[in-house]
Amino acid sequence: MRKIILVTGGQRSGKSSYAERTALSMTDNPVYVATAHIWDDEFRERVKRHQLGRGSNWTNIEEEKYLGNIDINGRVAVIDCITLWCTNFYFETQDIEKSLEMVKAEFDKFTSQDATFIFVTNEIGMGGTSENKVQRMFTDLLGWANQYIASKADEVIFMVSGIPMKIK
Repeated sequence: MRKIILVTGGQRSGKSSYAERTALSMTDNPVYVATAHIWDDEFRERVKRHQLGRGSNWTNIEEEKYLGNIDINGRVAVIDCITLWCTNFYFETQDIEKSLEMVKAEFDKFTSQDATFIFVTNEIGMGGTSENKVQRMFTDLLGWANQYIASKADEVIFMVSGIPMKIK
């Protein structure tokens, strides 16, 4: 049953909706793993709206960093999203190499389970180069994390304007 799917694309490209539909096509009771850190009230309200929109058939789990501690054996899970997950490590360490090592270790531990994993991420490096050093460094971190996950994935889907394009 173990399967890894990576859904990537730009902001508002339809990644999360596609990932959720994919999960529901595989099971009636999927898991939603939210990696976001709640920074403010507006974001907290956004999270609540998303949870209500998914419905009661979803098992919602919030975990900002340590995905390897979550037991989802035999389940189908959407992990949304790699971008925010990497942000949490980088915010703590302020070190790209250390953050990437931690992300890879948690990814490997988490995906060693017999489950279906549908990861959502952003392609933030497709635009111009930022003038901000921290943004440039984070873009590098996320790009390398995405490459690592894509190399381990059975399928990679690139979303453009709500249209899925199979890459792998």
